[in-house]
Amino acid sequence: MIGYSQNIKKEYSIRTVAFYNLENLFDTINDTTINDEASPIMQLKGNASNVYWDKIDKLAYVISQIGLEKVKTSPAIIGVCEIENKKVLEDLVNSTHLKERNYQIIHYDSPSFRGIDVALLYQSTYFKPIYHQAFNPNIYKDNKKVFTRDQLLVSGYLDDELIHLVVNHWPSRRGGEKKSRPLREKAAYQNTKIIQQIREKDAAAKILLLGDFNDSPTNSSFKKVLISKGKIRNLKKEDIFNPYEKLHKQGYNTLGYRDNVNLFDQILVSTPLVHIAEKDFSSYKLFSANIFNKPFLITKKGRYKGYPFRSFSYGNYIGGYSDHFPVYVYLIKEKR
Repeated sequence: MIGYSQNIKKEYSIRTVAFYNLENLFDTINDTTINDEASPIMQLKGNASNVYWDKIDKLAYVISQIGLEKVKTSPAIIGVCEIENKKVLEDLVNSTHLKERNYQIIHYDSPSFRGIDVALLYQSTYFKPIYHQAFNPNIYKDNKKVFTRDQLLVSGYLDDELIHLVVNHWPSRRGGEKKSRPLREKAAYQNTKIIQQIREKDAAAKILLLGDFNDSPTNSSFKKVLISKGKIRNLKKEDIFNPYEKLHKQGYNTLGYRDNVNLFDQILVSTPLVHIAEKDFSSYKLFSANIFNKPFLITKKGRYKGYPFRSFSYGNYIGGYSDHFPVYVYLIKEKR
């Protein structure tokens, strides 16, 4: 956990904002408009329906536990990726573990060839959206458009404070990190344009960038394009702060990929959300950034010991949760 020394006491409100890659949350119905046949669940032989509902139950349980120990409820807001459509999200939020939380859904069908989308779930008790828009990153490679995921902007009120969230799932490292690097740099550039659009109306906007970026905090997409900062000291009002940079340097990770451990899942914030002045919690500020890597989410043995306990492996359902750990931040402010 990266955080500040001040203790959370009863006089503080605390909210959890999270992100979770749900690892191929596809239904069992063939959609002829996308290549959903490539999803692991569509390739199973028998019992696909049982697998689907077991995965729904497991993912819902994970979400129900994120932030629970401090906030006594699941995330007020959670961005998700690797989902096929709105229907799978409806099944997720109406499951036993989440139904009482009254999660609402913001989702757009993205141009991804496989039909993989991003979305935002929120508890309507705490968050009231007022605007949302999907942005196509318009990425081209060899003069051909790359049909990758949209970037989802949602603006709304967390309690009485206006915040802006951008949900991401940047292009993968398929073909190698070096060859695919320009694709993620272009995705990062799209984030800068969204940020600019937000700041044209509010120069001091509270912005959170959350997602599976397929890059770690020190990669060029962050350091050269977003120009994210890993230290609070000397932050300027236009900067983007990445609390996961410190965690990355300390060796923390959210997934294993090609025998490497990586921290691809992150939540970054604009300077107005950063606690700089002493005891300045008159509005929501970042208190801590965390990785939800409880023991039940970790593979216990074998070649991938220590990695996230995933759902699918080599075409089989192995009963895990996801190949990514969720990430989450606590935002706190002083009660009046």
